[in-house]
Amino acid sequence: MAATILIADDDAVQRRLVENMVQKCGYETVMVDSGDAAIALLTAPDAPAIDALVLDLVMPGLDGMGVLVKIREAGLSIPVVVQTAHGGIDNVVSAMRAGAQDFVVKPVGMERLQVSLHNALTTSALKGELQRIRHSREGRLTFADIVTRSEVMAGVMRTAKKAAASTIPVLIEGESGVGKELFARAIHGSGERKSKPFVAVNCGAIPDNLVESILFGHEKGAFTGATERHAGKFVEASGGTLFLDEVSELPLSAQVKLLRALQEGTVEAVGARKPVKVDVRIISATNRKLLDRVKGGHFREDLFYRLHVLPLTVPPLRMRREDIPHLVRHFLARFCAEESRHITGVSGEAMAHLSQLDWPGNIRQLENAVYRAVVMSEGDQLTPADFPQMAGVPSPSMSATFGEPLIVEPAFRAATPDVVSGNDIPIAPLPASVSGMLSVLTNGGEVRSLEEMESEIIRFAISHYRGQMSEVARRLKIGRSTLYRKLDEDAADSASGGTDQADNA
Repeated sequence: MAATILIADDDAVQRRLVENMVQKCGYETVMVDSGDAAIALLTAPDAPAIDALVLDLVMPGLDGMGVLVKIREAGLSIPVVVQTAHGGIDNVVSAMRAGAQDFVVKPVGMERLQVSLHNALTTSALKGELQRIRHSREGRLTFADIVTRSEVMAGVMRTAKKAAASTIPVLIEGESGVGKELFARAIHGSGERKSKPFVAVNCGAIPDNLVESILFGHEKGAFTGATERHAGKFVEASGGTLFLDEVSELPLSAQVKLLRALQEGTVEAVGARKPVKVDVRIISATNRKLLDRVKGGHFREDLFYRLHVLPLTVPPLRMRREDIPHLVRHFLARFCAEESRHITGVSGEAMAHLSQLDWPGNIRQLENAVYRAVVMSEGDQLTPADFPQMAGVPSPSMSATFGEPLIVEPAFRAATPDVVSGNDIPIAPLPASVSGMLSVLTNGGEVRSLEEMESEIIRFAISHYRGQMSEVARRLKIGRSTLYRKLDEDAADSASGGTDQADNA
C-alpha cells in the first residue's frame, strides 16, 4: 500500500493538478476543500491513515497557518508541505516556525513536489522510528508506535487497547517475529502501570535447573553457586508487568509454582522460609498453539486457563501484506541513519517483489533483509538485486507453530502456474507471449467480442499488478465488487464451457 497524501486547497483546479502529480509520484490521495475539513478529517475517531499533508496557506475560513496551529495543538506528527502563490520570505519563516516540513510556490513542478514529499515522508519515518526506540527503552511504548495499516490488525489492536485499560492476564499467540513483545510493551505502556517496571523473561532461554531461581528468586546459600541473595523477576516486576515470552517452554515443575504465584499473589524464593507478596500483571506469549501443548501433556491445563483469560493472536506478515511498504520505509530510514547511507528509497519493482513474499520469519526477517540491502547496496535506490537472498529460498518448517511449511516465493507469478487465485476465484493467467499486447482479431480474422477482450484485460491487469486486487480495481477504474463480480462471471463461463465440451464429447 502506497503512502496516502491529504491535499487541502480551496481551488478545485489546483487540487486536481496536485492530485495528478501526487498520483504520478506513486502515492494515494485524499482531497478536501478547506482548512476546517482537513482538521475534521485528521482528528476524526475513524480517520484514515494520512502520511503527509499538502496544504494551501491562503484559504477562506481556517487558513493554512490556522491548520498548522490546530495540528500542533492536537499533537499530530503528520509532515506538512505548504504551498502558496505568494512566496515571500515572511510566509516561509512563519510556516516553518508553525511546524511545516517544506514550502513550495504555486504552480509547483512535479519534480519539486516529489522531492518535497519524499523528504517529508523519510523524515517522518525516521522520527517515528527514533521515537519508537526511545519509548521502548523508557518503557513508554504505546499502540501509536506500532506500524500497521492492515484491516486484519485493526481487530487485534482494538482488543489489545481494551486489555490495556485493565489488569486482565493476556496471552499473545503468533509466529516468531510478528511482534508479540511489541504488543506486550504497548499494553503495558498504555495502561495504569506504565510508570512501573516492565520485566521480560524468555522462558525458552533459561536452563531447567535455574527457572525457579530466576523467576522467584533464591536466598544466599540455597544451592551450590548461590553466593548472594537474588530477588527474582516477580519481585523485580512488582507493581508493573511481567512478560513471560515463550511460556510454553516452561518445565512442568516450574509451572506448578507459577500457578500458585498467580493464584495466591505471592512467591517463595528457593531456600526462603516465608512467601513474599507481589502485585504483578502477567502478559505471556508463545509461538506455539498452547492448547496443543496442553493436549500433548507438556503444559498444565489449570495454568493454561489462568493465562488464557484474554487471548490475542497476532497475524503473520503474509496475512497483512499492506503493512510491508510502511515497515520497509521505517526500517530504511533507521538503517540509513545508523549506517550513514544516503539511499533515496526503494524502487517500485523491488517493493512489489517484497510485498509478494511470504516472509516466514515475519517482521524480524523483513527488518534484517532491509538492513542487509542498505549495507550492501551500491546505488542510491534499493532494487530487486539488493534482495538476492529472498529469491526462491525455502522457509523453515512451521508445523510446530501456526501453519504448514511455507515457501518464500512471489505469491503471484503469471507465467508458471496453471491457475492463479484472486480471493479464491480461479483466474487463468495470460501467456507470456501476449503480455502487454491485446489482439483485436480472432485467428479467423473476425473481431473478438467485447466480453472476451474485457476478460483478457482483467487477467492481464491481475498479472501485471501481481494479484493486488485493490490496485487492479483502481487502475481499471472500477469498484472492487465489480471486479470480483466480473471474475465470478468469467469463472462461471469457463466452467459452463468446459461442461458443454464434455457433453458434446
